[in-house]
Amino acid sequence: MKYPEKQGLILLYTGNGRGKTTAALGTALRACGHGMRVAMVQFIKQPKVYGELNALRFFETEQPPLFEIFSMGRGCTWEEPDQAVQCEAAGQTWQVCQEKVLSTLYDLVIWDEIHCALEYGFLAISPVLTFLRNFRPRNVHILLTGRHANPELIDLADMVSDVQEIKHHYANGVKGQYGIEF
Repeated sequence: MKYPEKQGLILLYTGNGRGKTTAALGTALRACGHGMRVAMVQFIKQPKVYGELNALRFFETEQPPLFEIFSMGRGCTWEEPDQAVQCEAAGQTWQVCQEKVLSTLYDLVIWDEIHCALEYGFLAISPVLTFLRNFRPRNVHILLTGRHANPELIDLADMVSDVQEIKHHYANGVKGQYGIEF
């Protein structure tokens, strides 16, 4: 099969429904299946045990690894309420995001939960927009996830998916389930 010439896209998954990171991981799995290298940089999530991350660690055994995960967050605001700590972590995470894209080692770089970091004020929007408009290599795909995407990012993106919650078991008092939510 002849593939079209690669042109880096900006992909954006947002909305109040569950599944934005899961959709990003599905895209990553597809990319790895084609031998593409993927980096996921996580703004909010801490380096904890998440089932999907455990499964994807198998891709790290390839040399060079097909999939690498950089969980750099300090957790949700109820886990780390100190704004200064969150801002510092987001700043460090943003630096890694840029490095991974500019390295051109990766075909796809996922900026997981960046919309949350922007919404909570942990990271300013202007450097993100400037980078995406002016500095990203044109052959690297960038996928941004999280609730409440900034309208300017939505306008800039080549593809936007809005994941909406229709019904969730939390509403019936059922807590997150091992293997389903984490």
